[in-house]
Amino acid sequence: MSNTEISLIGLAMLLLLLASSMPVAFSMAIVGVVGFGMMASPSAALSMMANEVYGTFSKYDLSTIPLFVLMGQVAFHTGISRGLFQMAHRWLGHLPGGLGMATIGACTAFGAICGSGPATAATMAAVAIPEMRRYNYSMQLATGCVASGGSLGMMIPPSIVFIVYAVLTEQSIGKLFIAGIIPGILMALLFCGAIYIECVRDPKLGPASEKSGWGERFKSLLGLVDTLLIFIAVMGSMFLGFCTATEAAAVGAGATLILGAIKRQLTWQVLVQCIWETVRTSCMVVVIVTGAIIFGRFLAVTQTPTALAGWIGGLPLPGWGIIAVIILFYLVAGCFVDALALNLLTIPIFYPIITSLHYDLIWFGVMIVVVTQMGVITPPVGVNAYVVGGMVRDVPLQTIFKGCMPFLAAMILTAVLLVMFPQIALFLPSLIK
Repeated sequence: MSNTEISLIGLAMLLLLLASSMPVAFSMAIVGVVGFGMMASPSAALSMMANEVYGTFSKYDLSTIPLFVLMGQVAFHTGISRGLFQMAHRWLGHLPGGLGMATIGACTAFGAICGSGPATAATMAAVAIPEMRRYNYSMQLATGCVASGGSLGMMIPPSIVFIVYAVLTEQSIGKLFIAGIIPGILMALLFCGAIYIECVRDPKLGPASEKSGWGERFKSLLGLVDTLLIFIAVMGSMFLGFCTATEAAAVGAGATLILGAIKRQLTWQVLVQCIWETVRTSCMVVVIVTGAIIFGRFLAVTQTPTALAGWIGGLPLPGWGIIAVIILFYLVAGCFVDALALNLLTIPIFYPIITSLHYDLIWFGVMIVVVTQMGVITPPVGVNAYVVGGMVRDVPLQTIFKGCMPFLAAMILTAVLLVMFPQIALFLPSLIK
């Protein structure tokens, strides 16, 4: 049996386990260990599993996840994230699907202080979904909106994916962060457009709420002040060279705690609850990442991704054709492999190809984030969908994934626009010397 055949059998077993309602992390880990054992030996597979579990949970870079989740929990319980949502609600709630658009707006603003897509999705699930339930929104639209909007935390700086890409390709983290701003805003606008089209087509999906007066709208803008202060603390500490990206996450969490205390909404009871929710959500996210990394190790040992990448690089196509095939590869592979594992596995492979084609590596970094965003909302390994499913347990996963499809179309349109007009991503970095 060839390596490719073994990898295909592994993918089929993964789908079968997921269909049997086994948790996604355990499904990926089981297939990864069994497949690795078939390729190497059972003892090597068990050793690999032990090393990956310990290595993932002790990885310094992943400490940003609990820090960002803590930031989100404190922002939620002290009213910071709710202030963002209420501000967007005042301005957009009266439109068809307005609460969904407000959720996208709040996710965009929250992404400016939180570089984790799952953390943004978890926070906004707690804030926005109860409100959308109250206005009789379709749970398909509501959960799809939160899962997809949460992915904006990966594009709007600071972004963990940009940091990983910068380290692997030796690019400027600052330029990558700046490059993500316009594409992030563009994608948020396309998300809002998708919501509007869906709700005009079927008004029952997202009924409009009452229209707010201009006084209420301008007063609600005060909800942005706290977010701006935290954003300045996080981004300023990095750009001034005081902190690394991980340390800046700690600065952001500290700034959120201080603001909560100043507002006198951070009691000991609230703090304990924030810490407990942080532990629960972080463990859920990191366990899913661990399972995905173990599964990625199985795919790596089959050499299927490497062989596929080599085949792509050797295709007799023009440069733009190679780029299109690479994007398609990430779109398909992102359905099966966690974003972090996929990027770590493939960026070193595709980096020489992109360099030889003389494409801008900052632009390609933005494209990597776009296709990575697609991966976190597509089955069977859509991490954001599973995070939302963990927060809203009465909604089936297939409903959440179905609700993500209009937003997936908006992401694909964003990728097409970036290929056609690279300056969308390169204009702001070009201003930095």
